Amino acid sequence: MNIFTRRMLICIVTGAILGVVCIVGAQIRSGFTNEAYYLFSFWFNRLLMGIVIGLAWGRLNTLQAIGRGVLLGLLVSFAFYSSTGFKDVIGFIMGVVYGVIIEYVALKLGEKAK
Repeated sequence: MNIFTRRMLICIVTGAILGVVCIVGAQIRSGFTNEAYYLFSFWFNRLLMGIVIGLAWGRLNTLQAIGRGVLLGLLVSFAFYSSTGFKDVIGFIMGVVYGVIIEYVALKLGEKAK
């Protein structure tokens, strides 16, 4: 498996897992009142974040990778945040954190493959 394919797979899987974590957090915050379509949208946003981060590749040091994770997490999360009428600030902030996590996991697991 080449480095790009491996990175993409790592990012997609990490985004999907973080999407489930996000759903659990959203349900707890709402008192389990969120609709299924809202939860799916939240999960899909995190999966999409994994895809976008997976597409952005190149040799970076850890600090640069974290910065890229912040930027891409911010951009992808803003799409969902704006669609909620700017009401889910915690979800938006966590999207930035998840962007960093996805990028960091991809960086570290990608290094192991070398």
